[in-house]
Amino acid sequence: MRPSQRALLAAAVIAVFATGCAKGGNAPPSAPPLAVDTATAVRSDIATYVTLDGQIAPVQESTLSSQQSGNVAAVYVNEGQHVVRGQVVAKLDDATLRAQLAQQEALVQQGQAQLGGSTLQAPVTAAQASNTVVSAQQQLAAAKNGVTTAQAAYQSALATYNADKQLLSSGYVAQTQYEQARSSYVQALQALNTARETQRQAMVALSAARSQGSNALPIQQQTIAANRGQLAAAIAMVHLLETEIAQTSIVAPFNGVVTQRLLDPGAFASPNQPVVRVSQIDTVYVNVNVPDDDLAFVRRGTPVTFTTSSLGNKAFRAAVMDVNATPTQGTLSYRARVRVANPNDLLRGGMLVAVTVRKEFHPGAIVVPRAAVFQTETGANVFTVTSLPPPTGAPAASAPGGKAPAQKGPPIKLMQAKVVNVKLGLQTDTLAEVRSPEIQPGTTVITTRPDALQDHSTVAIGPSAGAGHGAQ
Repeated sequence: MRPSQRALLAAAVIAVFATGCAKGGNAPPSAPPLAVDTATAVRSDIATYVTLDGQIAPVQESTLSSQQSGNVAAVYVNEGQHVVRGQVVAKLDDATLRAQLAQQEALVQQGQAQLGGSTLQAPVTAAQASNTVVSAQQQLAAAKNGVTTAQAAYQSALATYNADKQLLSSGYVAQTQYEQARSSYVQALQALNTARETQRQAMVALSAARSQGSNALPIQQQTIAANRGQLAAAIAMVHLLETEIAQTSIVAPFNGVVTQRLLDPGAFASPNQPVVRVSQIDTVYVNVNVPDDDLAFVRRGTPVTFTTSSLGNKAFRAAVMDVNATPTQGTLSYRARVRVANPNDLLRGGMLVAVTVRKEFHPGAIVVPRAAVFQTETGANVFTVTSLPPPTGAPAASAPGGKAPAQKGPPIKLMQAKVVNVKLGLQTDTLAEVRSPEIQPGTTVITTRPDALQDHSTVAIGPSAGAGHGAQ
């Protein structure tokens, strides 16, 4: 009831009381009724909440740089601009690397030519080695034939010489014939020794040819392998230079928004020096500080509501994604994270938010306005209202049963206040859960308590103030 209504009700009560005294003649005066406000107990859900501090953070954030060094050739984005994954956001000067790449590509071509030449030479080398062996085998065969011929000639000359030597002692052969036979024997022996030496040299030559032939192909293969290795090294260097050139292009690692531009074209960028910062804010985290006392109410899946003054306290609803197992360093608060979609980029990194978490919840409780509850030595109490008892000795028809005599102004109902002891449950800023057999849904309770209000006091009730409202 508004103060103006309460003042009108009090005036009406005084007027009714004065009228009643006038009609009563010599009736002894009594205390006037007390003007009070009332509400109705209702069955409703009630809950208590805790408000925690939080801050918006991008779901991903990366400060981009290059592994190479060089002058910044271009920066293609500005702060606040949206980028997509793989988009080039900045470029370093790569002229020196491209010159090195051209030089290395020429070395690759040179290596390919050397490898091709050595590969083609391998069959020629094998054929040459084979021809050398065949030639040595032919020479050895000829030497063996020469030894056979010389051996036969030596045996013939030796036989003639021995025969002429015996005949010379008997006088049957002239000295001259003997000397000729002896000379032929000596020549045949020399020829046999020469043939045998020639055969030995031919055998040595064949062995050398075979050895050279067996080594020629592996040596050529080694040459091919060396050329192939040099070519592979040159190709690897080409790939390295291509990678380094690619690293001079700084690309966005994910879809996001450019939140910082740190270098401009012409500036020199060292390796890993920040150039651009990109943040992903189509989905954001709400990092919530959860004190140790409230940790029991916050766990994975807990629904929360958060608001920020930056957006006119618009309410956002989400659920807790995870809670850190250890407190934030230097505090007794644990970081809980809430992940929430952020269409139109309404939520921005760094925004401070107030996160509301439900602590306790009682469904279907009987609730009354919190102002109706008061404490005494016996505990929590509530004033309800009952009908007035009839005056002593008065006829039943004339008993003041609750309606005041007709008068101008708001209708007034006279009732009797009754103190009811209750057991309190959950309480919010405006509502209180009460438990008592005497308070059920629809029970009228007094929400304003004048100083003179006591148990069995007569009270004047104006128009209904309406029922109490349930918790959110």
